[in-house]
Amino acid sequence: MNLGQTREYAASMPIVDGSELTLRQPLAGWLGRFFHSAHMTFAYYEIDADAVPIHEHQHPQEEVWNVIEGRLAIRVDGEEHVVGPGCAAIVPPNAPHSGRALTRSRAIVVDHPVRDRVAGVSLR
Repeated sequence: MNLGQTREYAASMPIVDGSELTLRQPLAGWLGRFFHSAHMTFAYYEIDADAVPIHEHQHPQEEVWNVIEGRLAIRVDGEEHVVGPGCAAIVPPNAPHSGRALTRSRAIVVDHPVRDRVAGVSLR
């Protein structure tokens, strides 16, 4: 399956198998698999403990970081929060934010509306 494609199943419910998505590395230590729904962008990240930190930036999309495994430090509007499994960090649209891995981690990041690029890497 190519990036962004979905498979149609019963009742026309699109299903995306993350294991079939193209693996991309927008930053050193950040391996991601990306896909889009009609209005959102999804990223499944595997993050090395020594991954390059994400610089402070902002974008018009709301972004939600759902940590599956490990611990991440997410800074939003100058305030840093440590998030672990079961936690979600919600970044409002246009809010300055950055992130860094504290341990080897896995996270699902969702942007609304759709995002075309991450760290200069095209997601289309």
